[in-house]
Amino acid sequence: MRTVARSSFNKSLMSLNTPDPPIKPTELSVGKRIRNFIVVLVAIALSVALFLGLRTQSGAVSLASLSAQSIPLEVALNNSKPTLIEFYADWCTVCQKMAPDIAQLEQEYADKVNFVMLNVDNTKWLPEILKYRVDGIPHFVYCGKAGEAIAQAIGEQPRTVMASNLTALLNDAPLPYTSASGKVSKYEANVVPSSETDDPRLHSSQVVK
Repeated sequence: MRTVARSSFNKSLMSLNTPDPPIKPTELSVGKRIRNFIVVLVAIALSVALFLGLRTQSGAVSLASLSAQSIPLEVALNNSKPTLIEFYADWCTVCQKMAPDIAQLEQEYADKVNFVMLNVDNTKWLPEILKYRVDGIPHFVYCGKAGEAIAQAIGEQPRTVMASNLTALLNDAPLPYTSASGKVSKYEANVVPSSETDDPRLHSSQVVK
């Protein structure tokens, strides 16, 4: 009886000391491939996320940033450079949509054209709002080198059209697009017009030359 018990005990020890069967090379190869595949997928996902993040960051142009870079109106009208005045508002969806195009134009015509941003919600600009009869935004005023208003355009404008007009301003040439008009955000000046003052709300023309 003791012999049988001892034999069983010895077999148990032998089974504990027996090494695990070696992993076949094929299994190692498959596992390595799966791991490498996962690493590649993660790297691709991170690269795409980084690209989209940078693209969104670089393409995000706000009206606030354009306003911060704006040339003061009194400086623009007296420094012998052509000027583009934009009347806008932070709530204006058309203005927001055009912001990237305006930013690109500023880069293309840097140091050649003054870009002025006037917020219609700021009562400081009420005299200019009445002067240029602003009743829809964005409202653009193209001014010559002497500060005189040459043409006005209201609403969404193609960047190519605006670029052509700015180039004409620089060359003292007639503006090729003086009848451009597009989608606008309606605006009414917060004033009560007198009998001697034109009511900007009665202004219906989209372009004034």
